[in-house]
Order: sequence, then C-alpha cells, then structure tokens
Amino acid sequence: MDDISLCAAMIRLDESKNLIVTACNAPFFKLTGGADADRQTFPIPFDALVTESAPPGFREKLLACFASSRPQEPEQTHDVREGGHWWRLTLKPIRHGNDGGSVREILVTGFDMAAKINSTPEPEANASRYRALVDLAYDAIVTMDDQHNITLFNRAAENLFGYSAAEVLGRPIVTLLPEKFRAHHPRKVQQFSDSYQPGLRQATAPRMDQSNSVYGQHRDGSVIPVEIAVSRIDLNGGTEFMAVVRDITDRARLMDLLKKQAATDALTGLPNRREFLEFVEKVLGTGDALSVFILDIDFFKEINDQHGHDAGDEVLRVLAKVGASMTDGAGLFARWGGEEFVAALPGAGADLAHVIAEELRQRYERQDFEHQWPHKPIPFTVSIGVVTREAGEVDVDALMKRADRALYRAKRSGRNRVEVG
Repeated sequence: MDDISLCAAMIRLDESKNLIVTACNAPFFKLTGGADADRQTFPIPFDALVTESAPPGFREKLLACFASSRPQEPEQTHDVREGGHWWRLTLKPIRHGNDGGSVREILVTGFDMAAKINSTPEPEANASRYRALVDLAYDAIVTMDDQHNITLFNRAAENLFGYSAAEVLGRPIVTLLPEKFRAHHPRKVQQFSDSYQPGLRQATAPRMDQSNSVYGQHRDGSVIPVEIAVSRIDLNGGTEFMAVVRDITDRARLMDLLKKQAATDALTGLPNRREFLEFVEKVLGTGDALSVFILDIDFFKEINDQHGHDAGDEVLRVLAKVGASMTDGAGLFARWGGEEFVAALPGAGADLAHVIAEELRQRYERQDFEHQWPHKPIPFTVSIGVVTREAGEVDVDALMKRADRALYRAKRSGRNRVEVG
C-alpha cells in the first residue's frame, strides 16, 4: 500500500477510550505528520503520530464516529485543508457481528486533492482520452485547418455525412456543404474568426452562420438541416476551427409543420388572414399591378339553420376548393374569417379582376364544379367586392377597406353579384 497515493489506516479504541492505529500506510504518516513508518511498530497510539502539522479536528471527527449510536452509520466524508494540502478523508465505521453493536474500528481512506488537481497526465494519456471522447460523442465533430481542409472527422460525422474519415481528411470543408453555400463559406469563416471572443460568456454556443438556415450535404447529395456550434483554436502558431454538428431534420420538419399550421386555416386548408395580408404587403412593396376581392356567402346563417353546421362546413370547403382552383398560379385565395374569403390577383387590372370574380360567382351559382357531397348538393350564392390598387397605394388596410365597401354595395344591391370599388 505504500506505493499508492491513497492514504489508509485502521483505527480502534482501547479500553481507556484512546485512539489506536492498528495499521496504516506511508501517506497516512504524511497526513498526521508522524515519523516514517519504517521506525514504527503497530499498534501505535494515535496521539503519538499527531504533530502540529496534523489536520485540525481530525481527532474529534474520529471520536464522534466511534460515539455514534446509529446502527447503520454511513461513510462520512471529511475535508481537511492545511498548508499546501487538501485532504479528502472517508471514515467507514466497522461493527463486528450482526447485532448492530457499537463501532469497533474505523477504516480511514483519503487522498491529497491538491496533488490530484496539480498533477498533469502524460500527453499520450490526454490524447487517448481525447480520441475516445470524440468518437463516443453522439454529435458529429469536424475540425478544419486555416486552409479550410478537414483535419478531424469522428464516427458520428461519418454516420451523418456518409463519408469515412479516410475519404475526407485533407479535403476542403465545403465538400460537406450544398453547392449554393460553398462560394460564400470562406467569407463567413473569416467573419466568424474576426469576431470570435472565447472569453465572452454566451447564452448559446458560437455559430459560423447566425441565420436560422444551416445545411450540410450527405454523400448521396441530399441536404441535411443541421445546427452548428463552432470554436476557434489557436494551435502551434496556426488556427483550427472545431464544429459540433447536430442533425435537426426532425426538428426542422416539425418547425415547417408548425409554420404551415400557423399560416393555414384548419377547416379549409387555405391560407389564413395573416398569411394573406403578408402576401398583399409584399406585392404592394413593388410597383406591380394588383387587384383584390372579398367574397361573402349569401345567407350563410340560413344554410346552417336548415342543413346543420356540418353542412355549412362542407359549403365552406367546397367554396375554398373552387376558389383556389380559379386563382392558382401567381394569385392567392384565402379565408378571411367566418363565411368571408379573399383573393389577391397580382398583375391583374380592374377589368381582368372583374372577369375572374364574375366567372367565380357564376360557377358557385350554377354548381359548375365536381364535388362529392356527403348527402345532397346544397345550393348557395356569393357576393363579391372587387378593387384595384391605385397608383402609389401601399396601405394594405386601406385597400381591404375599399374592397369591403364594394362587398357591402353588392349585398345591399340584392346579393349574388359583383361590385367594383
């Protein structure tokens, strides 16, 4: 035991309640400050080993452990700091027999924490630990040198990108990027390197690209949405970059689904009001012509009252399907709310917009479409208000208010008609 750094001792109480060391190794003598073990014969009175350099409170801790009456006394940890040493001791009470009697002996073990902290593993051991850690990581780990060539490629990276390490080591890092991102990658690396501040604590790990869209490319050409955390490493006068790359395909798919749900009317599958307004605002931001119309189902409450709300929902779905087919391409047909629907027709002037709206109104009136009704067809008509963007008009709210006034005139004039504002 003398060759190990762990100190160990067996200590008991004699009949006079004095602490007796029945066995110990050399590091324990170092702990207590006693003479070298070669000049000692066991058993040794504990007080004979203790010098002024012994840890204060150690004797009292031992006596308290012997005095404990708890039948299942657990191990106790005792930290002792003295001079340049920091000892962490563990006291294990030992009871003889199975009757849960008093503590008969204490096994003391401990080690010098300061020596442990200050010890430096050999470089080879550090390298082995590093390699094991990198290959055990669930995330892909890739490093590149200052020439942007790959210098490390762990097993998770092999699984993610489809290449073996032997195939990519020494090759340009852009091998792992979709074609459209390759030309700009060196500039992004330089920007990241210039702004990298390792001493600044950040809420999230540094990223080479601060946008929400980062992609890698699999060996088979498929694009992989990924999340990347990057570190710059100054090494032997050069610079390397280490990236931890995580596949977020499932997360990206979920985000796309949530975005679609946020922009889609659940009943009809059409774009909702918010999506429509964003679409119109983009068109108004250009100098292109634009017409919009608002459509309202005539006497929709009576349809619900006579046929039930399920039938009313079916009418809304039919209207949505036919309206979307009439305004596909550059246009957008959306649900405005309730029984109101809207259409945006980029590039359409007043005459063309009126023709499209009138044709749509007639198709609803004549039931000029194919649809598998759950029971029997439900007749319905619509009123439509059409407006065209005025020169320089950029206010979407003002545009829609004009369309709403045109719709009101159509309803006030007898419904089942198109009015132009």
